[in-house]
Amino acid sequence: MLNYRLQDKVAIIGLDDGKANAVGHGFVDAMTEGLDRAERDAAAVVITGREGVFSAGFDLKEIAKGAQERTELVNRGAAMLLRLFCFPQPLVVASAGHAIAAGALVLLAADTRLGAAGDFKYGLNETAIGMSLPPFGMEMAKCRLSKRHQTQAILQAQLYDPNTAQEVGYLDQVVAAQELETQAIEQATALAELPSAAYAGTKLDVRRDYIDRIAASLA
Repeated sequence: MLNYRLQDKVAIIGLDDGKANAVGHGFVDAMTEGLDRAERDAAAVVITGREGVFSAGFDLKEIAKGAQERTELVNRGAAMLLRLFCFPQPLVVASAGHAIAAGALVLLAADTRLGAAGDFKYGLNETAIGMSLPPFGMEMAKCRLSKRHQTQAILQAQLYDPNTAQEVGYLDQVVAAQELETQAIEQATALAELPSAAYAGTKLDVRRDYIDRIAASLA
C-alpha cells in the first residue's frame, strides 16, 4: 500500500492498494507511517495516489460491517485528515485520477493540490448516497472551497472535472498526467525553502477556527 521515498528534502508518500484506494484501515496505517517518516526525514511532502483514482473515499465494505466498525474507521479517518490539515511541513498532493468523498477531503486538507488532466471526477458525494458530511469534512470544505460554489459542492453533491474542480477549490493546478509528479515535487522543493517554523505557525493561524471546531467535534 505504501511506497515511500525521499528526494532531496521532499518525502514522496505513494498510496496504492491496487484497487480504488478506498480509505480503510490499511490506507490510514500507510498514511500515518508515511507522515511519521516524513516528519523525521524531510522538509516537505508530496502525496500521490493510484493512477486513475487518487481515492474513492471511505471503504464502504468496512462501513457496512456495523455501527462499531463504521465509527472506528470514520474516527481514524477523521484523525488522519486533521493531522494532514495541521501538518507542519508544506504538503502537496498530486492526484492522478478521481478523488471522491474522503479522497476529496485529503485534497482539501493539503496545502497545494495538483490534478492530472483527463476524464476524472472530484467532489463530495455524501448527499447523493444518503449520508451527511461529518463535521471534520464540513469544516475543511468551508475552509478550502470557493464560497460561491459551496451550496452546489457540499449540499448538492456536484462532481467536477479537473478544470472545474480547480475553479471550485479542490485543485490549485491542472497539469498533463506525464508531468504531474515532477511538477508536484518541484513545487514541494520550492516550498521546503520557506522558514519551517514560520510556515507551520502561519498554517495553524490561517486554519485555527476550523481546526478548533474539528477538534471539538472529535473530543
